[in-house]
Amino acid sequence: MPADPLAPLVDLPGVAAAVEEARAACEQLRWHEAYRRRWREVRAEAGLRSARASAAVDGARVPLDVVRGLATTVRETTPSEHHLAATVAAGSGGPDVGEGLGGSTALDRGDPHVERARGAVRAAAAVERLMPDLGARGASALPPFGQLLAGLHAAAAARWLDAADVGRLRHDAAPQDLTGLGVAPVGDEVAARLDLLGRTVATTRAPALVVAAVVHGELLALRPFAAGNGVVARAAARLLATTGGLDPTGSVVAEAVWAASPQPYLGAAAGFATGTPDGVAAWLRACAAAAVAGADRARVVADGVLGGRLPAGD
Repeated sequence: MPADPLAPLVDLPGVAAAVEEARAACEQLRWHEAYRRRWREVRAEAGLRSARASAAVDGARVPLDVVRGLATTVRETTPSEHHLAATVAAGSGGPDVGEGLGGSTALDRGDPHVERARGAVRAAAAVERLMPDLGARGASALPPFGQLLAGLHAAAAARWLDAADVGRLRHDAAPQDLTGLGVAPVGDEVAARLDLLGRTVATTRAPALVVAAVVHGELLALRPFAAGNGVVARAAARLLATTGGLDPTGSVVAEAVWAASPQPYLGAAAGFATGTPDGVAAWLRACAAAAVAGADRARVVADGVLGGRLPAGD
């Protein structure tokens, strides 16, 4: 295995050009007037739309105004990833982890789609707390990879997944979601592959698009948790795209592309899971195309923030 196993991926067919196109789209977005003083508003609004779309990929399609209402309490009360992961490690999952992450309301009580969307909003809020400020100097310090994933899963799955499964890796049981991506590993292989992925992320010098896409695809392939793996994978990819410098604005809404075409998305992920050069290349190109389209959506959001009228759609 090469010293940097992700470096050769850039040489796969069409990947270098796709990475450059994504980089250019995000760089152009950076100079939108709204990011001069109102970047926090753009990032928060884009995060809300990313969360809504991420939940929709998994079948939880909820109106934007409902998601906005969920975000009102979630953004104020979601604790840091360090706190979430520490809570999970201490052995208190499920409802305890969810305390203070946005309670039920008359609007959504008992609606599983809304509860899944709430989890996606919690995960998005947790990710945004870890993103560096726009224009900040130096690399952002993230929690250890395993702790990061446990915290994201605790945010995403609290209140709708069994308490014993929240923030904890699967071992012998098969995952309950993403069943069309082939057989998921079980046992010690899950933890071993996550450990390898974490070490790779910590040491690679590959472009941020490649790193985020590999983490995204590998988490979908591994499905390390009982359920909620898709939201965790997409949240982690969004975070790495920002901390890695591809999207310093933290406002690219790539998830909307996946929500609009969930079957092609899952098909590309299944191709990545095969590990073949063609499958991996197709996934990386798809992730780059989603970043380009997501930058266009972020620009619409930035226009709305600047003009005082947010767009009604994604």
